[in-house]
Amino acid sequence: MNYLVPAALVIGTVVFMEWFAAWSHKHIMHGWGWRWHKSHHEPHDHALEKNDLYAVIFAVISVAMFFIGNWYWPLWWIAVGVSVYGVLYFFMHDGLVHQRWPFRYIPRKGYLKRVYQAHRLHHAVEGRDGCVSFGFVYAKNADTLVKELQENKQKLSPPPAGGEDKRDVRA
Repeated sequence: MNYLVPAALVIGTVVFMEWFAAWSHKHIMHGWGWRWHKSHHEPHDHALEKNDLYAVIFAVISVAMFFIGNWYWPLWWIAVGVSVYGVLYFFMHDGLVHQRWPFRYIPRKGYLKRVYQAHRLHHAVEGRDGCVSFGFVYAKNADTLVKELQENKQKLSPPPAGGEDKRDVRA
């Protein structure tokens, strides 16, 4: 029984972190924090990018939570959940999707393929507008994301030159 509450805190935090990571990726990194995140959407040949500062910030927050958790035990287990999510992020995003490891692996089927495809589709757009799939561990299937990309492209593209805009403006 003593392990149920800590386990629930860790699992709940991991689930919350996927929601929070997707939210912050969409609204902060592709919003007012684009100055750092832009480096992640541009080609480069160096190991680190300005976007990695976000990982540093989340690591500092996690360390602070572990420290405060010495006096308030639930926070310690929440920090464990944040750290578990950080490890999942590192393997899924930096390793699997962006191949920041010394070896290459491209999944051919199943869940890992879906995550890989979803994040590759996230990078299919130039710039910060019109992107899809902002999460890192959960991913919609590729067909759904391709449809969303097409819809976003229509919303962002200017009306045809020399004619009336035929798109439905009520959407």
